[in-house]
Amino acid sequence: MKNILITGGAGFIGSNIALKLIEKGLKVTILDNLSPQIHGDNPDVTSPLYRNIVNKVNFINGSVTSREDWLKAIAGQDAIIHLAAETGTGQSMYEIQKYIDVNIGGTATMLDILANKPHQIKKVVVAASRAIYGEGKYKCNDHGIVYPTDRLDEDMAKGDFQCKCPICNKDVEILPTTEDSKIHPTSVYGITKQNQEQLVLTVCKSLGIAAVGYRYQNVYGPGQSLSNPYTGILSIFSTRIKNGNSINIFEDGKETRDFVFIDDVADATILGLEKNEANNQVYNVGTGVATDVITVANTLSKFYGRETPIQISGNYRLGDIRHNFADISKIKSGLGFEPQWTFDKGIEAFTNWVNQQEIPEDKYESSIAEMKKKGLYK
Repeated sequence: MKNILITGGAGFIGSNIALKLIEKGLKVTILDNLSPQIHGDNPDVTSPLYRNIVNKVNFINGSVTSREDWLKAIAGQDAIIHLAAETGTGQSMYEIQKYIDVNIGGTATMLDILANKPHQIKKVVVAASRAIYGEGKYKCNDHGIVYPTDRLDEDMAKGDFQCKCPICNKDVEILPTTEDSKIHPTSVYGITKQNQEQLVLTVCKSLGIAAVGYRYQNVYGPGQSLSNPYTGILSIFSTRIKNGNSINIFEDGKETRDFVFIDDVADATILGLEKNEANNQVYNVGTGVATDVITVANTLSKFYGRETPIQISGNYRLGDIRHNFADISKIKSGLGFEPQWTFDKGIEAFTNWVNQQEIPEDKYESSIAEMKKKGLYK
């Protein structure tokens, strides 16, 4: 395979994958709508991601919601890495039509073309998300492996943020989430990512096209958007710190995520493109390490050399999960993937990069006000 189409390829993950593929001698086409939420109002000036990639690829400024743009982009391609998506978990709970149209509708349009038009696509790699697992996998002392449902507003309002056994309602212990864990997303975003993965794996199999699904954990690193207040606590916290503002930590600060460095994500994705062993499989991409939000805030403050006021507020967002970290044994054994970046090493590289950037306006408060207005922020 020589010609690779990356949708959303001007974004954080896509641009890093594109550069690695170009280094391997492959020809890359990018289809991207240069969303202002990610790239700013004038990408030539406001988007380092776009500027770094545009002259190295065949760039199509278009949308995955447009059939004409898809037809133009697919022509002559051997494989598709489908990353284009709206990605804000909280935002998805009130911009519902937009998330459905882009994430599910865009994927459906791609697959409809592959099913009904001539092409030479041999493989489709689709970006799913850890969000499809909802609260993930837990252990109850009385009932073994369980999958908690949404945490209740009434419990969290009292400061009880723990996940409960769906059978006995006792507190449960987090376990690493395996690929065969229950799929039960708790946000519109998670639902759309589940649908993207299912659509690609189901339709491509019927068409004789290889498909690979990647369930990315929390991806971070140099190049991620610092101006988008809807995705990524590392960006949100960094923008707060660099603007001299305090950090408001939701819940009790003990909620955890699996932070995986961008280089590891790009390498894992390319393995799926290259290896036949990946065909028709789904993989977690993470580090297998859970890091709590207090540790994130303190680590960022340390590397920025700032004494940042940190407030553990007890605020919470409906639809947020408590914990999630990946079991990555399948991708290790199946594709030989091994994360190369520890959290501290990755945060050092990320903060060094942030220190070289022009610090954007802090839009955190406006995003919180928007969620309050919608009744999602407590």
